[in-house]
Formats: sequence, C-alpha cells, structure tokens
Amino acid sequence: MTKLDTKCVQSGYTPKNGEARVLPIYQSTTFKYDTPEEMGDLFDLKKSGFFYTRLGNPTVDALEKRIVDLDGGVGAMGCASGMAATTLAVLNVCHAGDNVISLSTIYGGTYNLFSTTLPKLGIECRFVEPTASQEEIEALVDDKTKLLFCETIANPAMYVADFDKLSSVCKKFGLMLFVDNTLATPIICRPIEHGADVVLYSTTKYLDGHATSVGGMIVDAGNFDFSASDRYPDFVTPDESYHGMVYARDCGRAAFITKARAQYMRDLGAQMGPMNAFLTFLGTETVHLRMPRHSENALRVATMLAQSPDVEWVKYGGLSSDENYPLVQKYFDKGMASGMVTFGIKGGREAASKFQKALRIFCIVTHIADARSCVLHPASTTHRQLTDEDLVACGISDNLIRLSCGIEDGDDLVEDVKNALIASRK
Repeated sequence: MTKLDTKCVQSGYTPKNGEARVLPIYQSTTFKYDTPEEMGDLFDLKKSGFFYTRLGNPTVDALEKRIVDLDGGVGAMGCASGMAATTLAVLNVCHAGDNVISLSTIYGGTYNLFSTTLPKLGIECRFVEPTASQEEIEALVDDKTKLLFCETIANPAMYVADFDKLSSVCKKFGLMLFVDNTLATPIICRPIEHGADVVLYSTTKYLDGHATSVGGMIVDAGNFDFSASDRYPDFVTPDESYHGMVYARDCGRAAFITKARAQYMRDLGAQMGPMNAFLTFLGTETVHLRMPRHSENALRVATMLAQSPDVEWVKYGGLSSDENYPLVQKYFDKGMASGMVTFGIKGGREAASKFQKALRIFCIVTHIADARSCVLHPASTTHRQLTDEDLVACGISDNLIRLSCGIEDGDDLVEDVKNALIASRK
C-alpha cells in the first residue's frame, strides 16, 4: 500500500506519455465536445468529464483526488473557502425545521454561521461543551437532528475532539458526523478512520501552507447508509431537479458528494478556482514535511510558555500536562499536535497588545497555519463579532493569544516570544 508521504507528492495527477510533468492550470470556464449527445451524457452523470468549471475542472479535480486519497474517502468537492465548504455540506442534508448539534468551541466564523445565519434559513444549531458526556449530547437529539459537528482541533480553544464519544452518539441515532480537520490535516489525523462521515477543510491553511490561496474542501467518507436511515429523505427519493436521480440508489457510496455537487454547487456556485487549486496542489506536496516541523516548533514554544511568569495558562495538546494530551496520543499520528498554541497573558488586553507589537518574527495577520509564524488576539479581531457570552462559549478569554508556529528555526521562535513577553510587562 502506498504510504501517506508518497501520496502527498504523487496522488491526483499522473501525466501520460509526453504530457506536462507538473499539473496544468486549466484556466477555462468551458470545455468543447464534438456532439450534443456527449455533453448530454455528462449532464446526466452517465459519464465523467468536464463541461463547466463551476461543476468541475481538471485542475480542481486533481486536488480533490489527492485529498480524497490522503483522507481515505470516496469523493471530494473543492469550494471557494472553508466557510463555503461547511455551508454547502450542511445545506446538503438540512432543510428549514431541521437542527444540527455542534461543539461550542469552534472557529468564530463557523460559530456565527451556525448561531446567526443558518437560523435565518430555519436551521437551528444546538451547542454543547466539548467536555459534555455522551448522555448530555444524546439529550439534544430529536427526529429533526441531521448531523453532529466538531473540529479535530478547535480554533482557537484548542480542544481535541473525542471521536469515540461523538461517533457513538451518531451510530446510536443514525446521524452523520461532520469533522473540520483543518488544523490537523490528514498527516496528523484522518477522521474517517474514527467514524467521520464528512471531513471538511479550509485548504487556505496547512494544505496550501503558504498563505497564497483561499479554498475549502468537502470529503465524503462514503460509509453512511442513507437507505438505512429515515432522517435523509432527499437521498432516497427522486430529485426532480436532476432528472429524477435517487442519489443513494444511483450513486452508491458517493451519494453525499454527488448530491452536493449536482444541487448545491450547481445552484450556489461557490466553486474553487483553477489557480487556487493549482497553488494548493503544490502546497500539499510538502505538507507531510511541514506538519512535523510545525508541531515540533509549537511544542517548544508551548513548553517555554508553560514556564513563563508572564503567562497564566497554556493550551497545547502536545504538552503532557494538557487535558487533551490523552486524546492526542489516542487519535493523532506520532504525537504531533499541529502548529497552533494558545495562551493567556498576564495583564489582559493591554499586555496582549504590547506583546504583539514587540514580536519580530511572528506577524500580526488574520491567518494561521502557513510556513511563516503569525499571531493574533482573537477577542479583538477574528471573534470580535461575538458577544461576551458567545466568547465564553467558544472558550475565548480577553487575554487569549493565538500563536501559529511556522517552520522557521525553533530557537528563533522561542527567543522572539520570550522577548515579547518581557516587553508586555512595561
């Protein structure tokens, strides 16, 4: 069996004799055919191929295939952003009147989608603490619940998902488990192996790895049996907007991702562009080399922070003292815990501001998870749209600082943070 490191470099695109060794950028909206019958077969999904880039493009397709191979799924769909991927995936199974259950400690943009935007469409979200018992989560399930949502590593609360607990709830009630695996990547964790039915990515982060390309990805595990559940009638009844197709019957294991493309990408058009797919494809060729370095540097910084008199607390699953350490050892490969560290600085917002201004290598940017180290104070930036109550629910305090450790020299990163902590006292 081909190993993961080789898949990062080789999967998705295999040139034929005389073709370009590097994946071409198919910067075209349309694709030419000799007969209308050939194009008709494509629209009917009788044959595979490309006819309009909103629904499929060879460059995007190569990236989709690579990530599917890394995750162990049956199909994927490239989207314009991670938020687009999450939105399309949820809409693929939810109607007005339905509800989803989500861990509360999720990325602020996703929290706002679930708490504010989806309710406008009649879709309710029921939030639950990541430390809630299985019984407490089960108490939120009713006959209108369509999925359970979590992040492998919560951004920026840093909780690690307990897949055994969450998948047990889903199996008991015939629910789908959606997992945002952005911060872990398939190099550290493959949620499908732990019961996930749909895996989501902001490819903008580690998969691209160089802060060049916004994108998202939906990966279909292909393991959910829609025919055995009465929760998802859309998959077992004819779709009159698509020639009466019955997705569970006609598409087999790829029912979820086929429906997402045929209905929601068709109607909402949140597709990934060919250039962004190409750049992300290049990024995935080195993600297996970068993730160990990100994790190593983050552990070194977290270890230093845990010993600093200027720090109230540190959250990093790679620390043996961290409450999530047992889950990291259980679900993650080789003890890697990714490159993000959060900590509480003494002195609150004022000290946080001084700390950020004093950094020389870590840059203040609205981003994480690329080769360069970056820093942010979420309460005053990425999560500033949330109420104080929402911030508490997300696990974000006024003094929380988020560090994304890049692939620079680890000694330099530790020294940069040390010096900035000293400056934060003044």
